[in-house]
Amino acid sequence: MKKFMLIVFLFNFSVLNAKSHTILFLGDSLTEGLGVSKEDAFPKQVEHLIQTEINTSITVINGGVSGSTTSDGLARLKWYMRKNPSMVFLALGVNDGLRGLNLELSQKNLEEIIKYAQKSDAKVLLAGMLLPPNYGPEYTKRFNDMYEELKVKYKLTSMGFLLDGVAGEKALNQRDGIHPNEKGHAYIAKKVFEFIKEYL
Repeated sequence: MKKFMLIVFLFNFSVLNAKSHTILFLGDSLTEGLGVSKEDAFPKQVEHLIQTEINTSITVINGGVSGSTTSDGLARLKWYMRKNPSMVFLALGVNDGLRGLNLELSQKNLEEIIKYAQKSDAKVLLAGMLLPPNYGPEYTKRFNDMYEELKVKYKLTSMGFLLDGVAGEKALNQRDGIHPNEKGHAYIAKKVFEFIKEYL
């Protein structure tokens, strides 16, 4: 009887402490899905693709907040890590660049986010970002290089520009020319799904 109770206890302990099949998408308005429904935002569409294409039960947390910069990313990450995600898809930084913020501080903020997630044993996947050239060649290059430096320093798996194939495409964006529409989010979702599926 004691042996049986010990086995039950150990089983329950392992279940409670196991990493859930949960992906946290930590980002800004691009992740949140500004201008489209939560169902149409790419994180939710990625969840659907995972469940239908590879028949894997998974939960996706959309941690995107419109206007978010790297400075508030760590506080939000700590809150979401209560859900014990096994994977963090990091898509922050573009608002820092668009606002011309100090990129040394932006990179430091991203590093703190990465270290905290890795310390919690979550796999961090990094989404690359780009700035338009009108911010000047030096600042733009520094911004673009920031993601490569993070990838190398923390040995991260990263995908290229999150909006590759969507940015500048009128049919895939809303009237502001910045935020993807439903078709744009569907395009991004397929790319992200192909990128992350081997790590599930």
